[in-house]
Amino acid sequence: MGYNLKVTIDKSSGFCFGVVYAIDMAEDILDREEYLYCLGDIVHNDEEVERLRAKGLRIIDHERLKELRNEKVLIRAHGEAPSTYELALANNLTLIDASCPVVLKLQNRIKNSHDDDEQILIFGKHGHAEVIGLQGQTDGKALVFMDIAELDNVELPSKFTLYSQTTKSVDKFYQIKDELIKRGYEVKANDTICRQVSNRYEELEEFVKDFDKIIFVSGKKSSNGKVLYDVCKKYNDESYFISNVEELNKDWFQPNDRVGICGATSTPMWLMENVKAQLEQF
Repeated sequence: MGYNLKVTIDKSSGFCFGVVYAIDMAEDILDREEYLYCLGDIVHNDEEVERLRAKGLRIIDHERLKELRNEKVLIRAHGEAPSTYELALANNLTLIDASCPVVLKLQNRIKNSHDDDEQILIFGKHGHAEVIGLQGQTDGKALVFMDIAELDNVELPSKFTLYSQTTKSVDKFYQIKDELIKRGYEVKANDTICRQVSNRYEELEEFVKDFDKIIFVSGKKSSNGKVLYDVCKKYNDESYFISNVEELNKDWFQPNDRVGICGATSTPMWLMENVKAQLEQF
């Protein structure tokens, strides 16, 4: 006797336009050529990376990039620091630049602030590809922090400009801004969070309330995946995080449960459809 689960995929979930742009660009080249190098994972989703690897995408890191000569290399949506472009010129590399327009705009703003000798703080994840690219606009001088507690014992200038990684929580950004002003700093705050990501918070709030169980599908490396899953959990306690179909657990469900499936901006729709098909077999 099956569970007879009623399964619905959130229409707003799936790739953001920046990721779609990068993957379309990669596939377009791989349709014509045998292989293409990509600097870092094209998207923070192992399942999608493997799909593209099978088509000839070769993921490399910055060390490997230094050794390449006369090749094509894709820059993914997260963007890169100026040093990457300088290296490409020196090594005669053709860069296929799929940097997200939202990230490029932010890089420009940070570079202009740095050129104007402003002290810069970036609310973002340490070591994240986008943040490394942003910090690169300041010759590595911007201070990156993930949480306001990190700033408790840091001697900050009395006046600075605050930026954010594009996939961070809008609410948290403004809480940080208010707290820093309360601590007596003069803060010039630039809300540079991508609205395609932040709008999903509200959409998810509404979506998850309609179901008995929520399956949130995301790569473990995805920054916005963690943030969006927290939204699911906040508004539906019966929310479960998985990265692939194999992680589904029958014990989570009761017969006739209404199950909602949603995901990060780096989660492919085909993966959510596979999860739906598996649930419908329970």
